[in-house]
Order: sequence, then structure tokens, then C-alpha cells
Amino acid sequence: MTNSIRYDDSAARKLIDGKWYEELQPALLAAREEMLKDIELLGSDAIPAEKQPLDAGFQNLPQQLLDEYEAQGAESLLGRIETKAAELREQSDRFVVLGIGGSYMGMRALFEALCHPLHNELTREQRGGVPRLYFEGNNVDNDSVTALRELLETGCQDPQDVLQRWSLTVISKSGGTLETALGFRLFREALEAYYGADSEESRSLVVPITGLEGKLRNFSNHKGYPEVFPIPDNVGGRFSVFTSVGLFPAAVLGVDLKQLLQGAADMTRRFNSEPMGDNPVLDYTATCHLFEREKNISMRILSTWGKRLEALGLWYDQLLAESLGKEEKGATPLTVVNTRDLHSRGQQHQEGVRDKLITNVIVERAGTEPVAVPVVPEEENQDQLNKLEGKTVPDVLSAAIEGTNRAYADVNRPTADLILPTLDAYTVGQTLQMLMLATVLEGRLIDINPYGQPGVEAYKKNMQEVLSR
Repeated sequence: MTNSIRYDDSAARKLIDGKWYEELQPALLAAREEMLKDIELLGSDAIPAEKQPLDAGFQNLPQQLLDEYEAQGAESLLGRIETKAAELREQSDRFVVLGIGGSYMGMRALFEALCHPLHNELTREQRGGVPRLYFEGNNVDNDSVTALRELLETGCQDPQDVLQRWSLTVISKSGGTLETALGFRLFREALEAYYGADSEESRSLVVPITGLEGKLRNFSNHKGYPEVFPIPDNVGGRFSVFTSVGLFPAAVLGVDLKQLLQGAADMTRRFNSEPMGDNPVLDYTATCHLFEREKNISMRILSTWGKRLEALGLWYDQLLAESLGKEEKGATPLTVVNTRDLHSRGQQHQEGVRDKLITNVIVERAGTEPVAVPVVPEEENQDQLNKLEGKTVPDVLSAAIEGTNRAYADVNRPTADLILPTLDAYTVGQTLQMLMLATVLEGRLIDINPYGQPGVEAYKKNMQEVLSR
């Protein structure tokens, strides 16, 4: 697979005893075997109490969706998603995504990685008929909600003009998450006021994505929304990027779903069958775990080189923290964007507390033609950049990566590289699946259930009690 992502931890391994990898291998492979058996437990009545909840359905889901599409075509879930997405693209020029946590971060990661960096600033023609995208329902922020409602109200005054039409999707497995439910009520009110509460548009331009049962499902049935996409019971929110949660909004934005899912499915196959040394999931988990166990390195830095992967890093922050941050265990994730953050976090990583493992996320080939450093007359060369004649922006970035890694190596700071040959749907699919599999694998390795989020449920319960006073 020439477009496969690679994990290179050779620099980090120089700082740790190689025998620990050998000694860890049996436990790591046993944890992988446990994950495979988790799949067999799904849907049975024999799930032990310590395995509850068991949201392992994400592991094989990408291949299952591809197989279903191959067999059923337009009638499959993927086919229905693409049909409805094409309909929204044709009927609206602004698209509001309401969701929080896993119902928001995965799609944001896809949007920033795979769409034009200035997507919303482009004309409809430049966007290829794809609508502008806005996120809400992911916070409690009166100013942000007001700003988007005002933007829609002032920019959309003729519902017959496609350039002034907007649509929305609301994503919540239960329908009871307060931030999203509040956002849905506010933006549903605005949408119904614009198109008419009983109009066809007030139903066809709203697409709920929810569980098979629950408050949002019941409300959707009551309103008669023509298309409601499911969230499987056996897939938790932060593992849901390859369910309708991520796939439908991505389809509206024109992302190649088949390549995205193929990347994820291929990563699962590598995880299931490849040995250590050729298996990014096993190798990444081993290095992270051993540095935490043997060197007390509890900070996991995802160092993204370039702006387009920042949201992927923030998605991973939630995935790791919410999955393993339990029972007074779990490493602390932090995303940085370089070279931007070398002037802040980089200083700390270089000379601060020795509690950090840095994983560089590197895209080998830029998605656009390399921009050359301009040469100017010598009297205008005060910045001394003429010495870079013949160099391009990617050359400068490569030098920054090499120079930073060398600086860290000189003072024995551990680094590893996660390398994406290029930034496209296939490589992003691999990367997201790799990090989800690695998170669950580490949970099984350290005997923590990576599913469920009791700490989050506690804050929700307390907030509801306060609001009910």
C-alpha cells in the first residue's frame, strides 16, 4: 500500500531499554486478542459487567459499510447518506452542524483536513456547489449563537434563491445532551421562521442523526423529518466518526466517503494481522505505554506540522482523555501546531519538565504546488531571505521539523513521527482509525474500560439539578 501511513519511533527508542518492548509484546498481543473477542461479544447476552459499556462496533464498521454499499448500492446506509447529502448541496448554500464532543470533533477534523483552508470565503462556484459550514450546539455561548443566527438572518432573506438558503443537521445519540438540544431548539426556531413552520423545507432541510431510540428519535418521528440517520448502539460518541455522525456532514462537504472508509478498513486489517514493527497501532501503543510506565512520561504531545491537522489533534485530545482518564490513570493529551507553537510550547518541551512524549504528525507532500521563496533586489534584502533562493515553503517546513527533532534529541527528549504520505481522505481515514484502535488497545492493556464516560455524566447530572432549582 503505497499510500499507507507510517509510524517511526526510532528516535524515542534510543532513550528506552529495548528489552521492555520484548517483554511487553505478549501482553500487547493479548490485549489485541481481547479486542477481537470484544467484537464477538457484541449483541450477545453474555457481556460481563466489567465490560459494560462495550462500544466496540467501530472496529469493523468501515468494512461493513463498504460491503453493504457494494451489495445494496443506493439502498445501503452509505447510498442513502450520499443521496441526501447531494440533495442538501443542491438546495442550500449554508449548512449548520449541531453537536458536541464526538458528535462534533470528528467532523471538524475532517472539514479542516480535507476541505479548502478558506472554504467559507469561497464563492459557491469555487466550492463546487458545496455549502458553507458552521458549527454550533458544541458550547454554551450566547454571543456565538447570536452571531450565527444574525448571520443567517441577514444573509438569507429570499428562500427561493439557493444562495440564501440554509439547512442543518442535529447530532445526538440520546437527544438529551443539553448543549445540542438547546442549539437545535434555537436554530430550528430560526429555520421554521424562515421557511414556514409547516413548509416542506422545514422538514426536508433538517437531518437528525441519532440513536434508534431516545428523545431526538421520538421528536423526529413527531415532526416527520423524511430522513433520520442512525447512530449504532454499539458505537460510542468519541468513536463515531465513521458512523452517520461524521459521514453525513462529510458527504455534504463533498468528502470521498469510500476512500475515507477504505483507509480505516485497511488500518483495521493491519492492526488485526501485522506484527510489531509493521503495525502502527501496536507500535504506537507500545511506545506510549512504556514511556509512561518506565519513564513517568504522562504528557502525550501530538505535534501537528501545519494548520490543517489541528482539529484532528483536538479530536484525539478528547478521545484519549475521555477514554483513559479514569481510576486516577491515563496520560494527558495536548495538541500543538508547528511551527506556530515552537515559540511557546516548543520552549517548554525543550527545557521544561521531562514528562512529555512528542509525536510529530507530518504530511510528506503538500496538497498544492510548492511556493518558492521570492528573491528581491539586494537593497531590499534586510530579512536575509535571498540566501534561500531555490527553496520552497515545504523546504522550510522540512528544515524546521529536522532542526526541532535534532534539538530534542540533543537533550534526550523523546520524539516519534507519524507520517502521512499526503493529506487525503484515505490517509485521514487510516489515521483516525489508528488512533481509535490504539486508545482501546491501551485501555485493555492497563485494565481500564475505554468506553463510557462517568465523569462527563456527573457534570451533566449536576447541571440539570442546578437548572431545575
